[in-house]
Parts: sequence; structure tokens; C-alpha cells
Amino acid sequence: MKINWGTGIIIAFVAFISFILFFVIRMTTSHNANHDLVTEEYYKAELGFQKEIDAEQNAINAFEQIRIKKETDGLMVIFPDDYDNTKVSGTVSLYRPSNKRLDFILPINLSDSHVLIPNNQLLEGRWDIKITWKHQGKEFLHKESITF
Repeated sequence: MKINWGTGIIIAFVAFISFILFFVIRMTTSHNANHDLVTEEYYKAELGFQKEIDAEQNAINAFEQIRIKKETDGLMVIFPDDYDNTKVSGTVSLYRPSNKRLDFILPINLSDSHVLIPNNQLLEGRWDIKITWKHQGKEFLHKESITF
């Protein structure tokens, strides 16, 4: 049996489409692939977005900014010196884009003007840090991405 050009092209197209479909079906049905959303309650988080914008603007307009510094013990979040440490409340949220199971949230309890995140909780790679705090009735937000 002799195969001409037309039949060869059709066979090549069918083989290529079959190859692609095999991988699409395999990845969508595989339990090894992680198909998580960024947030579980996406629409609820979207409703509070304007509050986030306002809080972020408050942090930008503040007289002194918070700083994030890598130390030998871990990651240091340093608040401005003019803050009354007893009146600051909030959270430090660390989000790992590559693995949802590594995400964690730390409450802000200031005895000094800083919060230390220990090295044993931070693996190498990219971390998205979101610091929300309230001081004197005003809400603030600072976002930053750090790679270790």
C-alpha cells in the first residue's frame, strides 16, 4: 500500500491532535496536579477590595513606612518608632504561590517595634507578604514579594 502526501498529512494531524488530547485529559484527571484557586472564597474577597486599596494608600501616605529586613534569625518586620506598640493590632500573612499548604498567618503582638518570622517557617523560594495592621483607628496594608 502506497501512502501519498495527503494521507501522510492527515495521519500526522490525527497523531498530533491525539498526542495533545492525551496530555490534556491526563492533566485534568490527574490527582498529582494541584488545581487550587488563589483564595477559597474569591467573590467574598473581591467585595473588600476597596478597603484594601484605601488601607494600602494609608500605608503609602504614612509619615514613616514599615520595613522588611532579612536577618540571620528570620524575616524581621519593623514598624515605625512613633507607633505606640500596645495599640497596634493586625496580621502578617505569608502566601506561597507554588504550594498552598505552606501558607500561614501570624498575629501582630508588639512588645517591641518589630515582628520576627523564624527561618524554620520560611522555605527557599518566592513568598508574597501581606501585612495588615490597625493603629489609632486607621487601617494600613503593605504588600511585598520576597525571594529567598
